[in-house]
Amino acid sequence: MPRKAVTAADIRAALAVAEAVTDAATEAVAAASGKAAGTEPGPDPTAVRTAVRVTAQAIAERHPGKTVEIRIPPYIAVQAFGGLRHTRGTPPNVVETDARTWLALVAGRRTWADAVADGSLKASGTRADISTVLPLTVE
Repeated sequence: MPRKAVTAADIRAALAVAEAVTDAATEAVAAASGKAAGTEPGPDPTAVRTAVRVTAQAIAERHPGKTVEIRIPPYIAVQAFGGLRHTRGTPPNVVETDARTWLALVAGRRTWADAVADGSLKASGTRADISTVLPLTVE
């Protein structure tokens, strides 16, 4: 079943969740150093899942193609960016990360270089650096 197109309102809502997730992670680190962690509820898991899917889908819609596969398990995997087309097996250009890192990247709260350096983002292949399209903006 084809996915519905992402709207500007969808992206705004997803970016608000992305910022909340990033803020919650920062607060958790501060809490662990000074008080008991986990006293504040984290972002709604359903909202996080939706934000990850919407933001990844928005990038795929803005940059159509099948050259780079963006994976944020277990939420979504999309193919994007024009160029050589991939049809079977593991694509030659893969970006893979967790939901928290992805949301921090799309919200502009984290840099691509920092995420790659600490291993929370893996980018393999000559076309896998998609840092030029991050952070995600509402168009």
